[in-house]
Amino acid sequence: MWTAVPSGLRLCGPCRPRNAGRCSPPTALEPRLNPLTSRRLATSLLSLSLLGTPALAEAPKSSAAKATESSRTEAARLVSAFLGDTPLMTDLQSLVDEVGGRATGSPSNLRSVDWALARFRAAGVEARKEGFQMPGLWLERSASATVRGPGVDYSPRIAAMPFSTATPKGGLTAPLLDAGKGTEKDFKALGEKVKGALLLVETAELKDVEGLFREYAESMELEQRAFAAGAAGVVYMGSRPNNILYRHNVSVGMRNTRPMMVMERDGALRAQRLLRAGKALTLTAELDLQLGPAYESYNVIGEIRGSTRPDEVVVMGAHLDSWDLGTGALDNGANVVALIEVARQMKRLGIKPARTIRFALWNGEEQGMHGSAGYTKTHEAELDKHVMASSFDIGCGRITGFFTGGRPELPPLVDQALEPVKGLGPFTQVDEPIVGTDNYDFMLHGVPNLVANQEPALYGPNYHARSDELDKCDPQQLRLNTAIAGALAYGFAQMEAKLPRQSRAQVEELIRTSNLVQQMKSFGMYEDWESGKRGRKGNAVAGPETR
Repeated sequence: MWTAVPSGLRLCGPCRPRNAGRCSPPTALEPRLNPLTSRRLATSLLSLSLLGTPALAEAPKSSAAKATESSRTEAARLVSAFLGDTPLMTDLQSLVDEVGGRATGSPSNLRSVDWALARFRAAGVEARKEGFQMPGLWLERSASATVRGPGVDYSPRIAAMPFSTATPKGGLTAPLLDAGKGTEKDFKALGEKVKGALLLVETAELKDVEGLFREYAESMELEQRAFAAGAAGVVYMGSRPNNILYRHNVSVGMRNTRPMMVMERDGALRAQRLLRAGKALTLTAELDLQLGPAYESYNVIGEIRGSTRPDEVVVMGAHLDSWDLGTGALDNGANVVALIEVARQMKRLGIKPARTIRFALWNGEEQGMHGSAGYTKTHEAELDKHVMASSFDIGCGRITGFFTGGRPELPPLVDQALEPVKGLGPFTQVDEPIVGTDNYDFMLHGVPNLVANQEPALYGPNYHARSDELDKCDPQQLRLNTAIAGALAYGFAQMEAKLPRQSRAQVEELIRTSNLVQQMKSFGMYEDWESGKRGRKGNAVAGPETR
């Protein structure tokens, strides 16, 4: 607990009967902030408090100045609340340990919807679920494999890649070939042998987020070569140490027509050594999958209605779904509970933002950001009034700033919103558009959008993996990230500036002049934009830059 509290700021203490369900005593999962971090944030809050001290005023304040002073005080109260004892980590433990992995379409995902609704409502926040269409069902029931050859017979663990096809009952048996790293040169060397074979592809051990994005880019090109050459399917050597299995989407998504899988690293290295020693091997893979047609899933929307500009909306988003091998603590339970905590503390403190704040917990993100896409369709008529849509989706690493989507007018507004937590910086805004999380469809619809840029911490190696569990999240850093999210939400809800929604032509220009095409293709998203299935229609003219 920090020791210097500016006058008038309250910290949430241990539970009292009137606060039942909203606050809780600290647990082993919730260590107090270290003294250095506490002093930095306390100094930041104190500077905000002093800005509104009457002794510093040299003239009577105008109504606008009074409103600004009031906003600073409220922002300071909100930020300080996250330093107290709150249910943040209790919520995370409940979500990941009790509900568990939350693949969209699974019973546990439906439980997570009820869980989130209950958390919002217990905090006094209006909440609802909103339906949207998933294009099809994909879940793994079981996956197994056996490698055989002269004097060889072993069964490495495998995981089906999302959008893999199922194998026939009893499995699919095919020659297993060493495809190296899957380069053009590797395919040329294999020649006609590729047809009808399962290709073992070597991967580098994943150590960071940069490696993760490299995996996405390389797999897209490699899979295109494999499909064009007539391969029966692809077997990726697991890129995670300690034989950790994970899910990695097939690049063409639901258009895929082949069995695709990841093999535990040691088992794949063994097969590679045998193949390179001249052994002829076959692989029998049995993928038992639950597949189905389009169905309805649900986003969870918690809402704090605006007091003076309720028709203008700030979206704070994090995806509720996860893959099912682990329990989705980093991806993305931590950010889900952070947004619930922001809403909870706003209600507890009686903070009334000028604009409406929607805390959106998306589903269908892992299969292609379908929940947020569904929201943009459902709320199409309101999007001109959407001031900003943010996404938090990179685990528990320290927030260092935000990706601001190629909108040069946006970084100064983010700086302004983050003023109450500048002691947790420095913050650097990166004005580049990015694909891969739930900002995507807001960007295609021309809405100003942000993605939290976070230090990788343990995110990369545990991405979509069996190891994505509660112990990978730093509770102290998550608490600080929650304070940053709270400042961002309140700042955009209060500021006078409002950037316009971009027209279709402006979105097209952004795509043309950035590397978005490459990003969209690597995530299998480009065709839906090109065909008009996703993104803003028409060629509307944008409004004034600010007001």
